[in-house]
Amino acid sequence: MSSSGGTRAIIAALLANIGIAIAKFVAFLISGSSSMLAESVHSLADSGNQLLLLLGGRKAKKKADKEHPFGYGRERYVYAFVVSIILFSVGGVFSIYEGIEKIANPHPIEMPWVPLAVLVVAIALEGFSLRTAIKESNHTRGKQNWVQFVRRAKAPELPVVLLEDTAALTGLAFALVGVSLSAVTGNGLWDGISTLFIGALLVLVAVVLGIETKSLLVGEGAGDADVARIRSAIEGTAKVDRLIHMKTLYLGPEELLVAAKIALAPESELRDVAATINEAEANIRAAVPIARVIYLEPDVYVPPVDVETHTAAIVIKSAD
Repeated sequence: MSSSGGTRAIIAALLANIGIAIAKFVAFLISGSSSMLAESVHSLADSGNQLLLLLGGRKAKKKADKEHPFGYGRERYVYAFVVSIILFSVGGVFSIYEGIEKIANPHPIEMPWVPLAVLVVAIALEGFSLRTAIKESNHTRGKQNWVQFVRRAKAPELPVVLLEDTAALTGLAFALVGVSLSAVTGNGLWDGISTLFIGALLVLVAVVLGIETKSLLVGEGAGDADVARIRSAIEGTAKVDRLIHMKTLYLGPEELLVAAKIALAPESELRDVAATINEAEANIRAAVPIARVIYLEPDVYVPPVDVETHTAAIVIKSAD
């Protein structure tokens, strides 16, 4: 995935959330709506999250050094994981607390048209942000459905923005229903219930984000399609008898490490071995351009021993 697409989606979400956070907080001060307070904190947390994603992308561009010989690509995973923690604690837990407080001590919403107007504008702005994220994601999503895209994407920025914007729109819908019911009935209990739903939603999204980014932090290998391309590139190289075994690891969203043991003819000369390895590396990079770090170990293939047959042969020989 090109990082430029993720950056555009992050900036669109950041600009939308800053404006929305200010408008929601003003609406809270005027109306006293707890769902508006929860939503303003949510938008403020989202703005901070997008700044963290931009910071992670910037740090990931640092060149490799002695302490980090494989570079800083995983910085993007680290900051995405921090985003999930902030969304859980600042957004979700605070909203749940505020919702419980409002349910225990409900009070009518003053000037309900103010938060309702802000919510309608916020829905339009969040819709624009989500539309941008969807547009950028479609460039790389291919035939995957959205669940597969979020689970399998190696670049964390677009899945994070997609989930945040989806949660934001759903939360705004909860707030709109809660404020409307509170305005119609004059009972602030509905406002507290909608705030509770917003908090639960944010916690759920944060848990999903945390699980997915944790998997990337621990280390994920290439997908099945890329593994098949790499295998074909190696086995299609002249003078390579076979691929004995291979391991892959994402060093960052756009950098893949490939380590493999390849079988060459036993009589191969050193010059031929070096030429074959160089050719195989070129073939791998042509097939999977993000495979930038490649280690190929030449070896002679020895067929595995059939334990049962080998044991039977030993028994027969012993009997003789």
